[in-house]
Amino acid sequence: MRIAMWSGPRNLSTAMMYAFGNRADCAVVDEPFYACYLDRTGLDHPMRDAVLAAQSNDPETVVQSLTGPIPEGRAHFYQKHMCHHMIEGIPRGWIAGMRNVFLIRHPARVIASYTEKHEALTLEGIGFVQQAQIFEDLSAAGQKPLVIDSHDIRADPEGALRRLCAALDLAWDPAMLRWPVGGHRSDGAWAPHWYGAVHRSTGFAGAEGPLPELVGAAAALARQALPYYRQLAAQKL
Repeated sequence: MRIAMWSGPRNLSTAMMYAFGNRADCAVVDEPFYACYLDRTGLDHPMRDAVLAAQSNDPETVVQSLTGPIPEGRAHFYQKHMCHHMIEGIPRGWIAGMRNVFLIRHPARVIASYTEKHEALTLEGIGFVQQAQIFEDLSAAGQKPLVIDSHDIRADPEGALRRLCAALDLAWDPAMLRWPVGGHRSDGAWAPHWYGAVHRSTGFAGAEGPLPELVGAAAALARQALPYYRQLAAQKL
């Protein structure tokens, strides 16, 4: 099985990759289109040069790696994708061959977390619009993509992941709840900047508290993103 997990930044996506990566039957890949995205947009993200040096910036090469033989002969292939990486010029036909899951998080939490690492935030850069569009496209094509909320995962990791595995017809593996400290060998080149907290973890953090209070431009951005989040939240497991 090839599982494409679609999310935006600061969305529990790395912890979810670690959960699947700790299964003995599952290979994982970390944001395979990141270099393609940076190459085409010219954006000055943290560790840009390291990302471009570490990954192919040819979309067709990336697609072949996602649809070809599963790495290490594993039975399953978990692919961590950022929705905002799927810009014009990045092919999407391959997506129909995946089991597609959408990992969502309330925009107020995403924005509060993201601004700690990277201040240049835009609606396009946090992926909510693209996430809703990919979901709509798959639904219109007759697929039934799954939706899971990071808030629910943190509140009850085992319950949420059991529901996800059941929906995927994937056997439950308790190894998904714990992983070794220090990161995963499949971490992207950008990990030193972004993954500090998850590298110190050995499992999912506890339940989240109240929504952060945003002001000014951050609050306005959250209001823009909220309808797209709610659209997918209505479909969550």
